[in-house]
Amino acid sequence: MTDFWRGRRVTVTGGGGFLGKAVIAQLEGAGADSLFVPRSLEFDLRTADGISRALADGEPQLVIHLAAVVGGIGANRDNPGRFFYENAVMGIQLVEQARRAGVEKFVTIGTVCSYPKFTPVPFHEDDLWNGYPEETNAPYGLAKKMLLVQGQAYREQYGFNVIHLIPVNLYGPGDNFDPASSHVIPALIKKCVDAREAGDPYIEVWGTGAASREFIYVDDAARGIVLAAEHYDEPEPVNLGVGSEITIRELTELIVSLTGYRGEIRWDTSKPDGQPRRALDTSRATQAIGFTAQTPLATGLAAATSWYESGLGVRRP
Repeated sequence: MTDFWRGRRVTVTGGGGFLGKAVIAQLEGAGADSLFVPRSLEFDLRTADGISRALADGEPQLVIHLAAVVGGIGANRDNPGRFFYENAVMGIQLVEQARRAGVEKFVTIGTVCSYPKFTPVPFHEDDLWNGYPEETNAPYGLAKKMLLVQGQAYREQYGFNVIHLIPVNLYGPGDNFDPASSHVIPALIKKCVDAREAGDPYIEVWGTGAASREFIYVDDAARGIVLAAEHYDEPEPVNLGVGSEITIRELTELIVSLTGYRGEIRWDTSKPDGQPRRALDTSRATQAIGFTAQTPLATGLAAATSWYESGLGVRRP
């Protein structure tokens, strides 16, 4: 617990979501005792009115903006306009109204999807502008990157303390397991557990399996966000990750083993792989805020799988 959070009025948008719940838990553990979480049913943050009412009710000194419209490759392909507009309009209006309301500090959460498609691995924050993002999620990635531009511009013109964090792909208990919108880890866990229970002889997985990804356990990401909110006050963005990657093929084989599924893996190569490789340079986070991820991938996958299985009431064979 630190004196920084005690008595400080903090508004967390998206606080009821997957990452939001983990951030709220970290804040409470750090001593935060004046938290306000605007719920979407009451405060539509895509509208100026919803934002102004949320800021009036919360009277925040610090805002952590986690609310976003997100999904996997399929959801991004199906909703490019929605993902661009809703993420951009929500963030841009919120930053502007927060500045006008006298908020002292604003934390924006970006996305690894903002990096160019062929960024050299590991991705360094200075690489953000060296090309266009991977096409399947470029609208989402660019909408989020505009919040970095806005924050730096507002810092320069108004002296508004806006910081920008870029977490790599999240996973863990409480993730979204809806196959229409889930990301790769929950999608694979659900696919393997469901196939195991149904006795299916094979599962189909998108792409070739050659693409690589980096994954950070949700509690680790939340801890990094809270550390940065307290200790980081610079204009440059900060990666939050683990600093290592795994191919989708290796990830699939690991989840197959963890879930006890014994069928065949079939690769649907007519579906896209997405960005060829993703792995972050995490040195800035280590140096600037003392953050290092702590949860091994196998440990986190086991926790996410157990959470999903307990929710379904299924039993391991």
